[in-house]
Amino acid sequence: MGTDKKSEPINRVDGRAKVTGKAKYFAEFEVPGVTYCVMVTSTIARGTITTINTKTAERAPGVLAVFTHLNMPAIPGWAEQGSNSKLPSGGERYRMLGSNKILFNGQPIALVIADTLERAQHAASLVTASYNKSEHHTDLLKNKEKAAMPPRMGDYTRGSDTNAHNTAPVVMKADYTIPIEVHNPMELAGILAFWEGDDKLTVYAKTQGVKSTQRTLAGAFKIDEKNIQVYSEFVGGGFGMGLRTWPQEVAVAAAARALKKPVKLVLTRDQMFTLVGHRPYTIQHISMGATQDGQLLGIYHEATGETASYDDFTEGTVGMTRFMYACPNVTTKYRIVPLDRGVPIWMRGPGEATGAFALESAIDEMAYKVNMDPLQFRLKNFAETDPEKNKPFSSNNLKEAYELGSEKIGWAKRNPAPASMKEGDWLVGYGMSTGVFGAHRGESTCRAQLNADGTLLLQSATSDIGPGTSTAMVQIAHEVTGLSIGKIHFELGNAAFPPSGSQGGSSTVSSVGSAVFDVCTALKGMLTEAGLTFDNGTVKSAQGKSDSLQDVLSKQNKTFFEVTRSSKGGAELEKYSLYSFSIHFAEVRVHPATGVVRVKRVVTVADSGRIVSPKTAASQMIGGVTGGIGMALTEEGIIDHRFGRFVNNNLADYHVPVSADVPHIETIFIDKPDPITNPMGSKGMGEIALIGFSAAVANAVYHATGKRIRELPITPDKILSA
Repeated sequence: MGTDKKSEPINRVDGRAKVTGKAKYFAEFEVPGVTYCVMVTSTIARGTITTINTKTAERAPGVLAVFTHLNMPAIPGWAEQGSNSKLPSGGERYRMLGSNKILFNGQPIALVIADTLERAQHAASLVTASYNKSEHHTDLLKNKEKAAMPPRMGDYTRGSDTNAHNTAPVVMKADYTIPIEVHNPMELAGILAFWEGDDKLTVYAKTQGVKSTQRTLAGAFKIDEKNIQVYSEFVGGGFGMGLRTWPQEVAVAAAARALKKPVKLVLTRDQMFTLVGHRPYTIQHISMGATQDGQLLGIYHEATGETASYDDFTEGTVGMTRFMYACPNVTTKYRIVPLDRGVPIWMRGPGEATGAFALESAIDEMAYKVNMDPLQFRLKNFAETDPEKNKPFSSNNLKEAYELGSEKIGWAKRNPAPASMKEGDWLVGYGMSTGVFGAHRGESTCRAQLNADGTLLLQSATSDIGPGTSTAMVQIAHEVTGLSIGKIHFELGNAAFPPSGSQGGSSTVSSVGSAVFDVCTALKGMLTEAGLTFDNGTVKSAQGKSDSLQDVLSKQNKTFFEVTRSSKGGAELEKYSLYSFSIHFAEVRVHPATGVVRVKRVVTVADSGRIVSPKTAASQMIGGVTGGIGMALTEEGIIDHRFGRFVNNNLADYHVPVSADVPHIETIFIDKPDPITNPMGSKGMGEIALIGFSAAVANAVYHATGKRIRELPITPDKILSA
């Protein structure tokens, strides 16, 4: 590891369990006496509940309880934090069923719990409420005057000529819009909670971090973390929604304690639109100045995104602009607008995917303005070192990525003039973009247990939302120890295991993988001291010794060797700027009469250090591009602002890409170890798979049609009206 040696692809170690149904997701777990929770939600966006009638529901068959703000069990941590504590952007904290106040449409106003799901659903339909409505504000465009600088996030300025973006020989100005995008994984969100007494809680949950869920529940109920057990071995897609423990999950745990029964909640599809976050509606303005020969002189990038009236949500929308290109004068500003809607949450490529659409579209526009090839324009303004932090990159192979991707897509063979290429009735276009995300590494711990039969068990409280975490960890352990793949087993998703961070920010392989690397290295040392060695896939006696693993363990009165190691980055990381990079090339077809856009071909190149698990890495890139096609062409959460309510809160009207929308996706890996990030030389990949891709499609549409679409998704009506 840490060399130029390539990893051999292996199949997903949990693949058979997933395709045969052996893998169990949170809602599939059953415990004796389980009861079922269904939520009743508000039909207004702002105001107060004047009356709520639960009597009929309480008398319905099988109903155990109906909880509202009038009888909700106390949640000590919520009260301690102060339900009326003000936020820097205005508004007040949201405590579910904590008062009669309504802060967004779809807010839960009652929990109905019954002995079967069907009975709970029926009883929930019997709950009625009356409201005193207040004026609500859900439209970002109409409320931009409320935009405020987020706490702890100031403006950024580099250079002495802060007006260079306006006064340069060539100036480009444009606004770019990203609509609401909703997490719509196959698996719905929820929780199963049950108590032993009043101070020992067990939950099965859909979470991207069992330890973070454990901490949240410990804080809410003011009990020791050790008394809270969280399980989440398999997660059916996360995208970011599982990075926080949502109020309804805490409320279900409170209901379970009050009833002294297990309670299970699974959100409905429409509740997924309002109660587990979304990518925020964001408007961006970019002004860019350059010389006639294409040298950037100034960039101004301002982003305005939504948050909830009760929570200050922020993300890194303008971060990429600060360092991606060698530009002497850069100014970025980020503002948030509190609205009467459910709070957003980080979504794959959090912030950077939004910002990259604007920046990479603007870079393409400027390239055409100065009559340069968009690829050559990027190379001319290539940043050899990080101009924001004034540090060298730990590794940066973007130039090689540009070359490999452009050659594979046939970039040089296209006619560069817009609206110049046709295939039958269809216009043909090529576009490209760049993606970037921080190569993060957090602290993680792993336990290794080498058994007498030569099998190796690894345990860490990390999560797997689909990228193949177990497979990557088994691959790392195999390469360090030499044990055969079939003898290694990695267990995760259990809060009782050694601690690890949440799966988010493309950091799991770097963080948990480093702990696996270190613990396996330590185990090798332990075996050497015992006269044993890993050899040809098994544990054997060291040269000149005769004892077997079983003999050595027996003499020590052990049944296994065990070692635990924690791993985190050192001071060396602070000397470098650490990022993963991607280059996306897209070939599209646009039908001029109907405005239909089809992505015909994709080449995506990842510069993310050494590729630890090639098969699952390719799957990551394909998944990210698929999400990027949705971002570019189909996905849009639509609010009817008269009511502050989603009008397309289902998978029939909220369009995610299907097989017919997704072409063959060619993935290329630079696969060169980063010498700084971690012992494997790897860098994160999950985010860069999507970041920037929507701009590649938008740029390809421009090349095909000569029409610049700056508002996503790029739907036929926008093509025809441009």
